Amino acid sequence: MTVLDDLPIRDELRGKSPYGAPQLDVPVRLNTNENPYPLPEALVERIAERVAEAARGLNRYPDRDAVELRTRLAAYLTRTGNHPVNADGVWAANGSNEVLQQLLQAFGGPGRTALGFDPSYSMHALLARGTGTGWISGPRAADFTIELDAARRAIAEHRPHVVFVCSPNNPTGTAVEPHAVLALYDAAQEAAGGHGALVVVDEAYGEFSHRPSLLPLIAGRPNLVLSRTMSKAFGAAGLRLGYLAADPAVVDAVMLVRLPYHLSAVTQATALAALEHTDTLLGYVEQLKGERDRLVTELRAAGCEVVASDANFVQFGRFDGAGGAHAAWQALLEHGVLVRDNGVPGWLRVTVGTPEENDAFLNAVRAVMKENER
Repeated sequence: MTVLDDLPIRDELRGKSPYGAPQLDVPVRLNTNENPYPLPEALVERIAERVAEAARGLNRYPDRDAVELRTRLAAYLTRTGNHPVNADGVWAANGSNEVLQQLLQAFGGPGRTALGFDPSYSMHALLARGTGTGWISGPRAADFTIELDAARRAIAEHRPHVVFVCSPNNPTGTAVEPHAVLALYDAAQEAAGGHGALVVVDEAYGEFSHRPSLLPLIAGRPNLVLSRTMSKAFGAAGLRLGYLAADPAVVDAVMLVRLPYHLSAVTQATALAALEHTDTLLGYVEQLKGERDRLVTELRAAGCEVVASDANFVQFGRFDGAGGAHAAWQALLEHGVLVRDNGVPGWLRVTVGTPEENDAFLNAVRAVMKENER
């Protein structure tokens, strides 16, 4: 039987594992940062209407440039991001992962490097590897924030072509202040020389933050990109729709590498329907923000350390005893609750669920903490 390593696969892919969280059948699943609330019935009906309209034309290719969708996304960003955005400065693709991949195809690639500040979203490094872009792991402080002097030194030393800044950061939940993003942007441009370096702010969880979006920072900065997704705040993880906002020249660059007709007519129709129900969906976000803050308070009361979170998840610990974080993960699983072990020593991450799911999680944590005291 042929195995992977018997194939003429690229050397940098040998011995690697695909990205993914465990998909286990347990009563409470809080490990993939999904929005726990199903789409409202009115939106489900509107999606059916939109998709039915699109289905009548499925014998034809979809709008290659998704102009209507990009126009509606631009209006959404303008309304919620405190900065005017035009459709020519917005691009959409199949999830924010494809958006990031396209950026690396256009601005990274063989002979070029990307830098991120770990621990952070692990797909940044995987996408770099998949596009032949060298990956550099930059430093974080002990509290998981980006320490600017150390970050500047790393940028000056490695002179990356692409810099990733995740805010709120996954898996820690920490946000990055605007002045820090500007400092990193200036450092990246100075280190790169020539046409400068692309700085990508990954704001996949931006709607859950107490802080304003970093969107206004793109004004006058042609090498600054903001990436978003409809998977989280819009409760549409199954839709696979991500988008970016940037200088229109960045969109022109991405169009050079995108696959033709990459967004299906059905995807575009579904996303447009969801955007019609923005207010309702953002109401769910407000509920989740309240539940997140409750989790932080209750976890600390239970004796856990918690990283302050601006996202729809919370990183908690520390589990430094026998077995560390993975032993705690297994113990919670035995209580019927699945959380995420991201490999950050001593820490686990829990997605904010419904009040009932969060109660079950907190009860499991309390039980595990008591068991560890024996």
